[in-house]
Amino acid sequence: MAREPLKIGLAGLGAVGLEVARRIAAGISGLSLTAVSVRDGEKARRNLPQVGCGVALLPVEKLAQCCDVVIECLPPAIFRAVASPTIEGGRIFMPLSVGQLLENWDFVSRAKETGARILVPTGALIGLDAVRAAAEGNIRSVTMITRKPPNGLEGAPYLVERGISLRGLNAARKVFDGSAREGARGFPANVNVAAALSLAGIGPDRTRLEIWADPALERNTHRIEVDADTARFSMAIENIPSENPRTGRIVALSTVAALRGLVSELKVGT
Repeated sequence: MAREPLKIGLAGLGAVGLEVARRIAAGISGLSLTAVSVRDGEKARRNLPQVGCGVALLPVEKLAQCCDVVIECLPPAIFRAVASPTIEGGRIFMPLSVGQLLENWDFVSRAKETGARILVPTGALIGLDAVRAAAEGNIRSVTMITRKPPNGLEGAPYLVERGISLRGLNAARKVFDGSAREGARGFPANVNVAAALSLAGIGPDRTRLEIWADPALERNTHRIEVDADTARFSMAIENIPSENPRTGRIVALSTVAALRGLVSELKVGT
């Protein structure tokens, strides 16, 4: 018996949101792009013909009223405005600003009460399945080393607060060394992958993170080292930046893959 398509709501039509919208609108069985919410309504109206004229333009707090899944892809400062009505409505919440989930952990306990679900896409991080599997046993350590072109880090709160400028940088510079929680707080638009890694493994306080600004790079690179009682493994990925240099192109595709997993008859991976 055919199921009703899942109604998808998008909070944000930036580099990631618009690509997700286009792919859903192009036709994915079991998914229907129902509504979007944006800060710039005029820009959204210009983009909406690309994703279908039948898509409603709604305030962010209204998305959960008509959608089964709400995807958050807006600046971190707006996180709670997207998450709260979605969790309260018992919907599926898919945050891309994963670092903000660490700062708003009350939503996880609230989701248990309302029946909501919080699904974090793999995003720019390969091997998340392996980390999750290892976490069923004992993981001794997880370390992530992120290297980005300087313009992908410029303006991060951690750098601004310390008066660190990356302009004119001519050699690689380590700008952060600490926990994933501290990194997500100091670089909220840059290292959501570290937050996702910490949630899959041993938590944000035990997961170690280094961040480097490297002018020789054109791609965002991540290297992860995991030492567990079942395996020792390392992973590396080089992501091509999207129109937003802070985010890789693969993030939008990972979000689409996560949505497919909700409706597909065959799901590969945990």
